[in-house]
Amino acid sequence: MTTRGYFAQKAVMITGAANGVGKALAMELAQRGARIAAIDFDAAALDQLAQELQRFPIPHALAVGDVTSLPSMQAAASRLSESLGTMDMLIANAGIGMENGCVPFDPVIFRKQIEVNLIGVANSAACVIPGMLRQRSGHVIALSSLASYRGLPLMSGYCASKAGVSAMMDSFRVELAPYGIHCTTICPGWIRTRLTNHFAFPMPDMLSLESAVKHMLRAIERKQPYVAFPPRSHWPLALNRLLPTTWGDAIMKWVLRRQGLTKGI
Repeated sequence: MTTRGYFAQKAVMITGAANGVGKALAMELAQRGARIAAIDFDAAALDQLAQELQRFPIPHALAVGDVTSLPSMQAAASRLSESLGTMDMLIANAGIGMENGCVPFDPVIFRKQIEVNLIGVANSAACVIPGMLRQRSGHVIALSSLASYRGLPLMSGYCASKAGVSAMMDSFRVELAPYGIHCTTICPGWIRTRLTNHFAFPMPDMLSLESAVKHMLRAIERKQPYVAFPPRSHWPLALNRLLPTTWGDAIMKWVLRRQGLTKGI
């Protein structure tokens, strides 16, 4: 275990910490000497994480919490703070992803993704930013996505939620800087986790969990305000945003037809 470096001894709250990216981040950060404050809705998986964290001598704390409920998050954050003190860092990782096309359109699925992916980040931030303001230091990290760059067919809810996260973090970054609080927005492409198992369409340039976490922690350690990866997926989407709308839509239609995902577009 590392006892020196940017993460050593920092109290790091991670939402969605019991599975996938969240768990991988928790284990790697514990290895680097961080004090993990883990929150997850899945109590059984959280118990498993607690057992795995026991091999590290540094204190850790875990609490069941629902990111869509501010009272639930406040209660969970209070329990964690009792054990570890004021949080030095938040990694708002909790998220879900489901296909959400518009033929037919399902507003229930759309709303669920907004509640978890966007409102969940807001609720998480609300629990830690006051303490960071008092100590005039901290680091807020939110997982957005390359899907935030534009609305992608079959993914309206997911794209909308992640675009909201990126915009919210843009606001936080400027407002919190005078208080010594850093903000990092992370926009990865596809990562091989349970979340991506829900999508039936092709997912090019899929990242391994280990590779994705490595990219994320490097950006956090360097206090980068924004990071997007992998480059081969990032640049086409970034350039698409600069094109006239009709051109960008035409490219999306061409991609769909080529992948055989839809008829009539």
